[in-house]
Amino acid sequence: MSKALIVIDIQNDYFENGAMELSGALKASENAAKIIEKFRSEGQPVVHVQHLSVAPGSFFFLPETEGVKIHQNVKPLESEKVITKYYPNSFRDTDLLEYLKSNNITKLIFTGMMTHMCVDATVRAAKDFEFECTVIGDACATRDLEVNGQKVNAADVQTAFLAGLSFFYASVINTSDYLAV
Repeated sequence: MSKALIVIDIQNDYFENGAMELSGALKASENAAKIIEKFRSEGQPVVHVQHLSVAPGSFFFLPETEGVKIHQNVKPLESEKVITKYYPNSFRDTDLLEYLKSNNITKLIFTGMMTHMCVDATVRAAKDFEFECTVIGDACATRDLEVNGQKVNAADVQTAFLAGLSFFYASVINTSDYLAV
């Protein structure tokens, strides 16, 4: 079984002083970097996904800004695949599925941002495409949300979305456990 690492939207706007700062972005990126290093040392493919916002009213991941750039902690190598996407689901209107299938990839490991949006959408789509999915929970980050006037803190958002994914869509583990395998 061939595997690939999918690094979703670890971009500058999600970090301190970015247009959409996330809770725990730096630590998540450091953990993602550890997973990337493992894949590189094993000669396994690393796929970087970069979101570009072009919809009217967008205020982060804008073209030709520092915020849209992939963060230095997870900077792609020249040889690594970079997918540009415009929607939360990394498979939508991209060549990700074609790339994975053409390389006989059947197992996907995910890191990225935002857990409740692009990570969630991509992992669910990957499972629907019959990939075996693993999410490195502490290599993902999210933010506080609000619903019906009630604030939900980022830690609770993170826990709820990872729990939802682990119910059917993916195995969810942490960085140290993944590296120990």
